[in-house]
Amino acid sequence: VLAVPVLFKQGLENTEVEEGKPVSLRCELTKADATVVWKKGEATLQASAKYEMKQKGTVAELVIHNTEPEDA
Repeated sequence: VLAVPVLFKQGLENTEVEEGKPVSLRCELTKADATVVWKKGEATLQASAKYEMKQKGTVAELVIHNTEPEDA
């Protein structure tokens, strides 16, 4: 059985936000409910008070609360 790879239909876009405000980053995949791992550099982000991960169908979203310059 040949597995079809999951690809990005719509990738992340650069977003500017005022420091201390939340920001939502979204991407759309070619396959619904595919496993998504959010990373900052080599570090895998974990759900916390700062990072909120959501996924509905083919859309994956990362919300960063209380943004800081280090979140760039």
